[in-house]
Amino acid sequence: MHYSSKIVPARRPDNTPDDNDRVEIGPTTLAFDEWHAAGVQCPDLPAMREYRWRRLTDAIVERDLAGLLMYDPLNVRYATDTTNMQLWCAHNPCRACLLLADGHMVLWEYGALEYMSGFNPLVSEVRGGGSFFYFATGERTEEKAGLFAGTIDELLREHSGDNRRLAVDKIQIAGLHALQKYGIEVCDGEEVTERTRAIKGDEEIKAMRCAMHACEQSIAAMRKSTKPGMTENDVWAELHKENIRRGGEWIETRILSSGSRTNPWFQECGPRVIQNNELLAFDTDLIGCYGMCADISRTWFIGDGEPTAEQRRLHRVALEHIQHNTDVLKPGLSFRELCDLGHQLPEEFIPQRYGSKYHGVGLCDEWPSIKYPMDYEERGYDGVLEPGMMLCVEAYIGAIGGKEGVKLEDQVLITDTGVENLTNCPFDPDLQD
Repeated sequence: MHYSSKIVPARRPDNTPDDNDRVEIGPTTLAFDEWHAAGVQCPDLPAMREYRWRRLTDAIVERDLAGLLMYDPLNVRYATDTTNMQLWCAHNPCRACLLLADGHMVLWEYGALEYMSGFNPLVSEVRGGGSFFYFATGERTEEKAGLFAGTIDELLREHSGDNRRLAVDKIQIAGLHALQKYGIEVCDGEEVTERTRAIKGDEEIKAMRCAMHACEQSIAAMRKSTKPGMTENDVWAELHKENIRRGGEWIETRILSSGSRTNPWFQECGPRVIQNNELLAFDTDLIGCYGMCADISRTWFIGDGEPTAEQRRLHRVALEHIQHNTDVLKPGLSFRELCDLGHQLPEEFIPQRYGSKYHGVGLCDEWPSIKYPMDYEERGYDGVLEPGMMLCVEAYIGAIGGKEGVKLEDQVLITDTGVENLTNCPFDPDLQD
């Protein structure tokens, strides 16, 4: 009798192939080793992809839509878990994904490169021709947009019958007009994607725990290297390097400042040389492993002396703010209620308050954005906290004309019974009383 043996491909801890020649990007051996040592469980990526595909499909059906057309790179990532020149595509919209009500998913890929998404069987087909931004199509923009809209029309008729309701997240003017010429009713796709992405499944929560741990290891390496005499850019470069070493992807901003540049907030890092006994504050805004956003803010004392009483006071107020505002979180609370609950900012810090008290987080900063009481009438909106939501709890403490300011931020998960803080990054002990 003849027996044949079948070679089973090696798998990584996240249930993806371990063949050293993969197209699919992901965590490095360094990250896997650190997670193993820390007891952090990896996600099952095929299961996570199916969860996301099912949530979006269900959302389409619930809204009586024929389909959902996505150009936002992060929505395409959510739907397909595929990447390709993410930042370039953010301002050169060449990748698109159409998910239809029957679950059929079409990816318009740069160059129609099928191998870029071949690892995900949920992508039903790959096409080219989704680009009609001016750089790519010039005077032929309307022509190319019309051809694309014709393809969308054919797919809707094939998979959705007479339903002409298509949700679209972001599309250029020529594309919008072309779809409307085919009698397609264009609906709000951002509402679909933001609310769908807001509730994380079990594997997404594992992926976020991994991303947070990798980010915190990167922050620790940045902290170890930081000293007076370095420029702000030198420090920020360490975070970039350590993120990439672990399989992270990019950083959305460059918000790091030192000394007098910590007040007012939102100044981006530059060539300023950090002086002895100054504060250094940063907001990671980091897209890390599995494309998950690890959004952590810390403020450090840099120097060989002792922090001033004012530096410690600013840090104390910021820490009280985010800790108290975390403690009040639980499912069922409305966004409006959250405006008034928790720690109230001292009057001197209200004029330069942060833009949101809480905001959602997942693949990036996401819905919702929950405001301070004085901002609700102009910019607030209501909603309800649900289990599976992730939020960032924010504080910026700096008075107008103050010498320095403090920025702190933790990332939390809304559970069935309350809240879990996902952040283990230490606060600077030198700044704590």
